Amino acid sequence: MEQSSQLKLSPGIYGEALNISTNDTNVNYSSKAEEKEGNLVFQTTLAVTLSLLTLATALANAFVIATIYQSRKLHTPANFLIASLAVTDLLVSILVMPVSALYTVSRTWTLGQIVCDIWLSSDITCCTASILHLCVIALDRYWAITDAVEYAKKRTPARAAGMIAIAWIIAISISVPPLFWRQVKAEEVTSCYVNTDHIFYTIYSTFGAFYIPTLLLIALYGRIYVEARTRILKQSPKKTGKRLTSAHLITNSPGSVASTTSLNYRTQENSSSDTGSPVNLNQVKVTVSDALLEKKRISAARERKATKTLGIILGVYIICWLPFFILTLLVPICATCTFYPELFDFFTWLGYLNSLINPIIYTMSNEDFKQAFQKLIRFRCCRS
Repeated sequence: MEQSSQLKLSPGIYGEALNISTNDTNVNYSSKAEEKEGNLVFQTTLAVTLSLLTLATALANAFVIATIYQSRKLHTPANFLIASLAVTDLLVSILVMPVSALYTVSRTWTLGQIVCDIWLSSDITCCTASILHLCVIALDRYWAITDAVEYAKKRTPARAAGMIAIAWIIAISISVPPLFWRQVKAEEVTSCYVNTDHIFYTIYSTFGAFYIPTLLLIALYGRIYVEARTRILKQSPKKTGKRLTSAHLITNSPGSVASTTSLNYRTQENSSSDTGSPVNLNQVKVTVSDALLEKKRISAARERKATKTLGIILGVYIICWLPFFILTLLVPICATCTFYPELFDFFTWLGYLNSLINPIIYTMSNEDFKQAFQKLIRFRCCRS
């Protein structure tokens, strides 16, 4: 009986266990399906966002290049430097950002070792060249303000080309060293990153690509600000004399580049010491020629705007790239620290965002760029 009862109970026990196991399996499958669906939605959203950033960066820089190419008014050495910056940022959007977007979304490298080496070299070279172009533009602006007369003679397209070449040489010298200690792996490559075991290279690359250029930019911007401020104070209307060119009765049109000053004078008509006749007051409008004053005011306004633009560019550049280079320097130094890949990806794309913001700042702050850009848009629309 005992055995019989045990036999009768056994199927019930096993059946209950089987039922519980089946429910757990269903819960696991359900949770995994929801997690997979959530990951798919996140990856799709991320892919669309990064693709739009890449496309916007390419279009913005392409329009800057086309605008400078189409407008002869913009064919100056200073604008050639801006065009070169746009070319560099365009290369970032073509050679670097699409591959980075694929790698960020998929979380695994599937393009092989050779493509990995090419992509890393392009990334370091183009991003460093973009940063150094900001230094070149600031240096050009500094010389133009502090030594305007002499530098006007030296400010030629050949000099601009030489400055651009130096920027690219420095950028290439920073990107080449990792290729010498590249390790060819027999197994399939699943990750692609710069080897941080070489601490001296990390210090050399981060300081050469960011920290030294940033200090140079801050120093140049400080000097430009002081010089521009001095010029603005010198060109203050209070310190500028005016020339009296004519005096006449009240008129309705004082002129576009002339200022008017009203004064009262007294004339005594039919006056006689004996009769004491009343005094008539006549108002006279004095027209003052201040074309030179207006010219100085316009120049001072341009100095303010150019200085403000350079400050915005510097501030945006630091915000975009500082977190990435701080993290890059900490990775090999702090062995006990925990670094999340998602944080590294976010800081990387924040740096790429600088290549999108640069052309926007230049086109929005420069009236010549605005006019030429509007003409280019109208020309494209008419042709289409």
